[in-house]
Amino acid sequence: MGGERAAWLRRAPVAGSFPGSMTNDTRTARAASRPDLLDPATLSQLGGIELIARSVVEGFLMGLHRSPHRGFSAEFAELRAYQAGDDLRYIDWRMFGRSDRYYVKQFEEETNLRAHILVDVSESMGWTSDAATLPSKLWYAKHLAASLALILLRQGDSVGLAAFHDEIVERVHARGGRRQWHELVRRLKSLEHTGGTSAEGALRDVAVRLRRRGLVILLSDLLVAPEETKTALKFLRHHGHEVLVFHLIDPGERELPAASEARFFDPETGEELLVSVADIRSEYREAVKEALAEWERALRPQGIDYVVVDTDQPLSRALRSYLRKRERLG
Repeated sequence: MGGERAAWLRRAPVAGSFPGSMTNDTRTARAASRPDLLDPATLSQLGGIELIARSVVEGFLMGLHRSPHRGFSAEFAELRAYQAGDDLRYIDWRMFGRSDRYYVKQFEEETNLRAHILVDVSESMGWTSDAATLPSKLWYAKHLAASLALILLRQGDSVGLAAFHDEIVERVHARGGRRQWHELVRRLKSLEHTGGTSAEGALRDVAVRLRRRGLVILLSDLLVAPEETKTALKFLRHHGHEVLVFHLIDPGERELPAASEARFFDPETGEELLVSVADIRSEYREAVKEALAEWERALRPQGIDYVVVDTDQPLSRALRSYLRKRERLG
C-alpha cells in the first residue's frame, strides 16, 4: 500500500481521469500534488481512509510551506529547512520531490497537547443529498477526524477518540505515537451510522474523564437537543478546555430540491412529512440560516470555536480552521 501511495503522489493523473470538478490541466496537476484541495466526491475514489488522510495531510502541509505562514508551518509539520551539517538520513525526500526544497524531519518526544475528537455516528450522519456523487456526512467526519488526528500526532500531541449516538459506542484513550494513529484509523473504519443523537452525554463523559486541560473537537451535524448540547459545550469551556465545533452540513440541507413536492423523512424517528416545496422554500432557507446563526451566537461569546463545514467542500477548509485554533494555543 505504501509503495502504491508514494507512486500515486508522484504521478499526475491524466486530465479527465477523475470525475467531478477537475476540468482542466492546471487544476488537475494542482490536485495531483494537493489532495486536500479535491472535492469529497473525487477524494473518495482515491482509496481507503488511511491513504486519503495521509494524502490530504501531506498536501495540506505542503501548502503551508508555500504560504506566508512558512516559519510556523515548518514547526507545525515537524519539518524545518535543511542546514549544512544536518544528517541526510532525516531529509524528507517526498517533500523535496514535491517542493524542490530540502526539509529535515524533527522529532519531538514530549506531548504538548491532549486532544479528544468526538464523532457523531447517529443515523442522520449517514445521509447525503446525492448518493451517486456525494459522500455522506459520516464519511466526511471520519476522514476529517483521521486527518486531524494525523496532524496532531505529527506535532507531538496525544489524541483520543469517542464515537457516539444515544451513547458512546467507541472509545480510544488519548495517546501519542505511530501506533496510536493506526489504532485510530482502525476504529474509524468500523464506524457505522445508527441510532439517535445525544451529544451532551458524550461531551459530559469526556469532561469527567479529562484529568488536565486539553482540546475537544466535536464533529457533528448538530441535529441534537440544542440547549442541552450548548450547556455541555459551555461546561467544557468553563473547566478550562479548548473547544472546537465542526458543524457538518450537506448542501441539500441548505436548499430544498427543485421539485413541486418533497417528502421529509427523519431517519432517527421514522416520521415523514409531505410538503409543497414552493410554499416553504424561502422560509426553509431563512430557518436554516437562523439555526446556524443561533449556534454561533451561543458558542462564540463563550470562547468556543464554531465552524460550519459544507460536506461538498475540500477537507483543507476545515483543516485551516484547526490551524488557526492551534496557532492561538501556541
